[in-house]
This record gives sequence, structure tokens and C-alpha cells, in this order.
Amino acid sequence: MPLPSIELETGPNPGHAVIWLHGLGADGHDFEPIVPELVDPAWPALRFVFPHAPVRPITINGGMPMRAWYDISGLEIAQRQDETGLRASMGLLDELIARETGRGIASENIFLAGFSQGGAIVLGGGIRHAQRLGGIMALSTYLPMAEKTDADISAANRTTPIFMAHGMLDPTISHALGEMSHAYLAQRGYDIEWHAYQMAHQVCMDEILDMRGWLGARLG
Repeated sequence: MPLPSIELETGPNPGHAVIWLHGLGADGHDFEPIVPELVDPAWPALRFVFPHAPVRPITINGGMPMRAWYDISGLEIAQRQDETGLRASMGLLDELIARETGRGIASENIFLAGFSQGGAIVLGGGIRHAQRLGGIMALSTYLPMAEKTDADISAANRTTPIFMAHGMLDPTISHALGEMSHAYLAQRGYDIEWHAYQMAHQVCMDEILDMRGWLGARLG
């Protein structure tokens, strides 16, 4: 059973979908307000799917349960990663994609987007996904389980376009970690557009406009 989600359609009978994963402690409502700012009225109809992550205890927050895609045990988020949780959430992402293809949207018309933890799942899960996707937007995030990437990647998504964006003043996931993840994938020949902004762990209007240009070029 796919995760409960909020859905917004920009027109009748959408032929494209955007599955958007929120960050730690948020929920599917977090990025609902971005839709009118991001979408160009000239675009074909889109279905936005904003799933709610499962609730789980988070070690760094004293074991407090909250919505999260995986556990975080310390401030050095690239160390001691919760591989079990990461892989489970990548499986949940696969289910969400399968629900869209089951509703008649071709996999190459499905775009993944995510912020912070959600971005890690769409980036790591998108390049592992067995069917060709339309593109991946990974915001203020990093590539999880980077050392396992070469063994796990899917040939279907070797040329899938990726948009990565990061705040240069991000205290939560450092700009340096985002840049390292970008460089790691670029070295492997991925088609990545990288953007950095004078902001912290957040989203800014310039970033939304850049995403609109990137997504619009792929919906054209």
C-alpha cells in the first residue's frame, strides 16, 4: 500500500507527475505552497504527489518519534548511515512511482523532487530505479551510501537529468557535502545542473525560478 499523500493536479488528466519528498520532521504539506510559484501555466497538466514519511524514532533528537525517511545518529550525517532505513524508504519511493505508472503516467514522465532527507531518498533511489525517469530535483541534500552507488545504480537512469541546489550557508547539511555528492555523480557521467545560493537550509525564490526553467525545458 503506497504511503498516504497529498495530491494536487494542475489540470485534468495529467500526463506527468512530480513525486516530492519532504525533510525531517515535516510532512507532505510542507511543499504544497511551492506549486503555484513553480508551475508555468503553459506546461502540460501535472500531478504533484506529496507523501507523508513514516513516523520513526530519531536518535539525534533523543529518540523522539517524528516523520522521517531514515534515522540520523549524529551531526556527521554522512557517517554511520542508516542503510536499512534508507533502503526501506527507497522501496517506498518505488511504490509511489509504480502507483503513478499504474494510473497511466509513463515512467519517463515522472519527476522526483526532495528536500534534505527527502532529497537524499530521491537522489539515491532515483539513480537505482529500474525504469527510466524524467528527472530528479535534489535540494539541500547529499548522495547517501555513496560508496555503494557503483554496485547499485540502474542502467535505465544513467542519463536521467539531475538538478541539485544547495545553500552556501547551510548549517544542517553542509554545502561542502552537497558539492562532494555533485562531483561524485558528475565524475560518473551523470547529467547534473548544480546551483548554489546565499541561503541556509531552506528554499529561495531564485532557486524556484531555476527549477522552473529546468523542469520546463524537460516538459517541453
